[in-house]
Amino acid sequence: MRFSVMFFASGEAAPQETCRTVLETSRLADVHGLDAVWTPERHFDQFGSVFPNPALTSAALATATERIQLRAGSLISPLHHTVRIAEDWSVVDNWSSGRAAVSFGSGWNANDFVLAPDAYESRHQVMLEQIDTVRALWRGEDIELRNGTGQPFAARLHPRPVQPELPIWITSSGNPRTFQDAGARGLNVLTHLIGQNLDQLAEKVALYRKSRADAGFDPATGTVSLMLHTHLDADPEAAEARSRAPFRGYLRSAVKLELRAAQGGGTISGGHVLPDDEIPEDLLDELLDATYERYLRDGSLIGSPDTCREMADRVAAAGVDDIACLVDFGVPSERIPAVIPLIAALAGDRGPGREVAEREH
Repeated sequence: MRFSVMFFASGEAAPQETCRTVLETSRLADVHGLDAVWTPERHFDQFGSVFPNPALTSAALATATERIQLRAGSLISPLHHTVRIAEDWSVVDNWSSGRAAVSFGSGWNANDFVLAPDAYESRHQVMLEQIDTVRALWRGEDIELRNGTGQPFAARLHPRPVQPELPIWITSSGNPRTFQDAGARGLNVLTHLIGQNLDQLAEKVALYRKSRADAGFDPATGTVSLMLHTHLDADPEAAEARSRAPFRGYLRSAVKLELRAAQGGGTISGGHVLPDDEIPEDLLDELLDATYERYLRDGSLIGSPDTCREMADRVAAAGVDDIACLVDFGVPSERIPAVIPLIAALAGDRGPGREVAEREH
């Protein structure tokens, strides 16, 4: 099992405070031997608002870290021109001396697609085609495009990236098809436990491994990364008490974002459909309480390194290779960096300066 750190930002802290926290926490993750830091792409909402561009965030982190991999989690590629995606991440790869990595997502929030409205209906297929094009550009191939006068132009990626291949994940909200698409292309998978449990995830991981084998890839290679809300303390009761109110607030913000997306005429994450009516406040409170308890038992790393080892073992048994520890779901900013040494302890005292484990991308 490998461990990485993930940011999403509930929006409670001021943007500059969040930026400082991300920098400090990423430096500690680098020193303590964690494998990667993930930053997302979010638009037009306070929830995650400090992260509209993971390439910019990763470029900043490239100058503040030395060895940790810098991953987009996730880049909503249908919102962007494919060549600019390749250019941006080649820049990150150069500034970081070869540490760039991207999890591509097709997107789900119809409101985000004011940036590319024509791509919304076919966004999953668009994403897959973009992945193929980015990989070709990354390898040095020309892509024929039309210039301003309609003439053909052979676009080639500059600057040339450091890595011969860009490490790529595909983000899945639980759709088995996405696991199969990633496996068939020899890519990695990033997922979460929203709308699926570990038994269901294990079935999808098996589909992923089979798809790799069917496409001629080693089924034992490829990385399945799982996002888990994480807050650790030497005292597990203190971790639970500190996380309860922030987690409920984080979930409340997520529900409101989902409702706004549904009211925009689209689906919520995972492709589900919500009713148009607002959820009554008393029912929402009951839902938040029940959801927190479920996550505490079966979907998070909240407690001490000792009490969370069982959950880490269950995740490994489901076929997960990498736990992406989401640390900024609303707990006080000053508490977030202190979690990193405890994640390292949970990972097995991997220690400063540990080399990144080799992966098959």
